[in-house]
Amino acid sequence: MTWPNPRRPLSQDVAHPDAAAAPSPLRSAPLARVSRAALRANAARMRAAGGDPVADLRRDAWGHGVETVGRAVCEAGIVSVAVDARDIPVVEALGLRAVDVEPDPSDVLYGLPGTGGEPALELVTPVLSTKPLLAGEAVSYGYTHRATADTTIALIAGGYAEGVVRALGNRVGVELRGRLCPIVGRVAMDVCVIDVGDLDVAPGDEAVYFGSGAVADALSAWAGATGLTPAELVCAVGLHVEREAVS
Repeated sequence: MTWPNPRRPLSQDVAHPDAAAAPSPLRSAPLARVSRAALRANAARMRAAGGDPVADLRRDAWGHGVETVGRAVCEAGIVSVAVDARDIPVVEALGLRAVDVEPDPSDVLYGLPGTGGEPALELVTPVLSTKPLLAGEAVSYGYTHRATADTTIALIAGGYAEGVVRALGNRVGVELRGRLCPIVGRVAMDVCVIDVGDLDVAPGDEAVYFGSGAVADALSAWAGATGLTPAELVCAVGLHVEREAVS
């Protein structure tokens, strides 16, 4: 059995003569949801710590979106930010002051593990397709994973091109329908495979890599598996996938 093309929405397999009546195409790429509420709460923690904190909004606010994060820190009463030159007009329009000083550690602003902050970025992804995997069969490049029993696997969007680092294969899992499903085999450029067992899963179902539910603090496991820091990981993801700011 061959996998469907992950870049083609599965709902477009059948042409619809009336475009207005056609169903919305299934998503075929990961999505980073940035929580305004979490950013506001985390910025308030920075402000409550005292002094005149300098929020780090460099590199498009660590991939979270400079305007979204800028509004959150402004609402919390923070006025000084470190920002890339190209984004100075954006923050000044929000009433913030761009300063050329070393910013305060902003791990709490982005809710990274161990800071006491709320995760500000959630990485979600659609199931693209499913297929049975029999005992003894292997998956992905190099066959680094071989099933020990009959099971079902799912192809999900997201690979090393989107910041889902190759070293995560066979090391971490994603949350799907309330269950932690391991990533099996090597992570590819735009997709990876998860073992869903006996879950009733269909294309279009949403899996969560990190940032909420059972994987709220999964960046700690990602850091352990890759040798990268949580800050490096969220920057890589936030700068390479589509983002959506949510309440």
